[in-house]
Amino acid sequence: MNAKIKKGFTLVEIMIVVVIIGLLATMAIPAFKKVRETSQEKAIRSNLRQLASGADQYFIENGVTTVSLSDIVGADAYVESLNAVAGETYPATITQGTDIAVTGSPLSPQPSVDF
Repeated sequence: MNAKIKKGFTLVEIMIVVVIIGLLATMAIPAFKKVRETSQEKAIRSNLRQLASGADQYFIENGVTTVSLSDIVGADAYVESLNAVAGETYPATITQGTDIAVTGSPLSPQPSVDF
């Protein structure tokens, strides 16, 4: 008895695997994109809250109503660092009682924070 054993996959088996991988990718990619956008938005909102808090402290301590971003962001300032996560830019000056909003962010609507 000399039985010949073939090893390997058939074309149908390979095609089924490719289709399954394609289906998994079509479900996973949009979910990944949504998670990424959500995390970017949360990081931007966190930066805005830190700016608002730092600006409030500056207003109270210095008795002014407008502050430059360079006065509140720095190693020895109210906000240690401000890292852009989605290509956004933050306002150069902050005026008490106005919204702080970012520009240049791919997120829609543009995140802002009231203070």
